[in-house]
Amino acid sequence: ALVQDSVYIRKFDFDEETIMSMFVPNTYELWWDSSAEALFDRMYREYTSFWTDERKQKASAIGLNQKEVSTLASIVQAESQQKADERPIIAGLYLNRLRIGMPLQADPTLVFASGDFELKRVLNVHKEIDSPYNTYKNIGLPPGPINLPDIKSLDAVLNPDNNDYLYMCAKADFSGYHAFASSLSEHNANARRLHAALNKAKIF
Repeated sequence: ALVQDSVYIRKFDFDEETIMSMFVPNTYELWWDSSAEALFDRMYREYTSFWTDERKQKASAIGLNQKEVSTLASIVQAESQQKADERPIIAGLYLNRLRIGMPLQADPTLVFASGDFELKRVLNVHKEIDSPYNTYKNIGLPPGPINLPDIKSLDAVLNPDNNDYLYMCAKADFSGYHAFASSLSEHNANARRLHAALNKAKIF
């Protein structure tokens, strides 16, 4: 109830879309009878402790505020569920897109916008969903995180790989890794291989 209480969470400088950014996943020791308010206070202290001057400076260096880092980290995390070692690369790619005003076109945001979290394959029809979380239709970051990004995802955004990638799609070998590309023609070739593999495996 407190997470959805816009008046209450405003005192922490969050709204309904960004409040999950305040909860940094970690192991915390709490009393079993702690109140919801006490939990919020504790999580806010942990949040301010996480955001050291060094992390704030890194966020500023990539042109994002703390909430935006959490939002991008949630997308990076969703894109790298199988292979966490790709997170800095994916973060670098999305930051490249943000810098040039190119839509993020992140499939996990369409899954979030659709509300169908069992969705296995994003189709063109999903790209037409009318939602601020549709990063195919809207330029820039969505209003808030699409999941609860862990510390490794947050730090991946704060320490991105320096690359010139603008495109990625899952590798056709179903290894869980991505095929990255700097040009649309290279990406289209990667995508054709993936779609052929998906069709052959009857994944719709």
